Amino acid sequence: MTRLSVEMLAADVPEPITSAGHAQLGIAVLAGIAVIVLLITKFKLHAFLSLTIGSLALGAFAGAPLDKVITSFSAGLGSTVAGVGVLIALGAILGKMLADSGGADQIVDTILAKASGRYMPWAMVLIASVIGLPLFFEVGVVLLIPVVLMVAKRGNYSLMRIGIPALAGLSVMHGLVPPHPGPLVAIDAVGANLGVTLALGVLVAVPTVVIAGPVFSKYAARWVDVPAPERMIPQRPSEDLERRPGFGATLATILLPVVLMLAKALVDIVIDDPEHNVQRVFDVIGSPLIALLAAVLVGVFTLGMPAGFSKERISSLVEKGLAPIAGILLIVGAGGGFKQTLIDTGVGQMILDISENWSIPALLLAWLIAVAIRLATGSATVATVSAAGLVAPLAADMSTTHAALLVLAIGAGSLFFSHVNDAGFWLVKEYFGLNVGQTIKTWSIMETIISVVAGALVLLLSLII
Repeated sequence: MTRLSVEMLAADVPEPITSAGHAQLGIAVLAGIAVIVLLITKFKLHAFLSLTIGSLALGAFAGAPLDKVITSFSAGLGSTVAGVGVLIALGAILGKMLADSGGADQIVDTILAKASGRYMPWAMVLIASVIGLPLFFEVGVVLLIPVVLMVAKRGNYSLMRIGIPALAGLSVMHGLVPPHPGPLVAIDAVGANLGVTLALGVLVAVPTVVIAGPVFSKYAARWVDVPAPERMIPQRPSEDLERRPGFGATLATILLPVVLMLAKALVDIVIDDPEHNVQRVFDVIGSPLIALLAAVLVGVFTLGMPAGFSKERISSLVEKGLAPIAGILLIVGAGGGFKQTLIDTGVGQMILDISENWSIPALLLAWLIAVAIRLATGSATVATVSAAGLVAPLAADMSTTHAALLVLAIGAGSLFFSHVNDAGFWLVKEYFGLNVGQTIKTWSIMETIISVVAGALVLLLSLII
């Protein structure tokens, strides 16, 4: 397993913009994170503003000139948005098209028609995992909740037996599998290979979602036995459509970017010659930008047109899909600015220096940092981008697979124990008609299981590959 080492990174860490000692830098980091946490939790300030102010506070406490701190923050914000902004936008368009065309409903109905009885929790986790690939977590919850409630009501199932697998599928995809914003930002920060991260992310996700979903739901259903709340069953998007896309075409569209990115990773491993024509072709078609762009363009013909959408409606759909991600892009960008401020003030080198003689694995350190920030801020995205900035220097001499595992360790830690400072906590509580205690015994524990199981699997994989 890769251990922390100072020597391996000495040449790669940029010249710090401050000459502060380790003690002052340590206090600066704690102060910067404390400012972010306080602004988000106590003053309910938007995460974008909180991260911006926290970055300035970090620089000020570290004794760095504020003009250079602003330059570092701006550079980090710009490079992060440049690296992942377009990908987030394309993912949002694909998700909107999937929802509004009725493609998501088609997948749901087709799988549910073939599942019954004890197989229903497994059907729900499959649905959530497939639909969760291109959708943001909150969108996936809103899309799947009507299905969960209807299945529980019509089939007389325990709400938790059906709901927990669906939530687990969405949450695991959100934390571990690109092209979700968190994993994308971490990949960009540590310089990991997206295709390898995607492949290993799926490998970790499968057993994690099984344990946290269908298996845990048996116990959750015993602890919290509540009926599906009638008032929370909203209209499904496809109920207003005369027709909707086919199951095969919808599934192929969703999986297209995944297949292209995995194919690139496989070709890179098999051929390993940047000048080889085949590898050059796959480097293009398997790049995240081209893979997601291809899925969006294909989706126009496989999702939009079969649903009877006109060119004007498809154009409007794209515009509506982009609108909700403005906040996400700003948070992700500010997280990148915070990361760059951490690096430029010399915090990365400080972590390497202090931990030179530690026996703690880099992957475990990354997981613990993400857990701490997640518990404090309630945001998986803030936890991911902040932890990625802190541990990014550790990836400089890691192998391709271990850099990918570092991303997954951060993603796993960012999901730990969602509680009252997390918007997702309240979303689940209200949709399922639970009280705070019931939400903690189901949703919060499920998130913790995902985090611990995924983190353990990442550490296990690091011993093998």
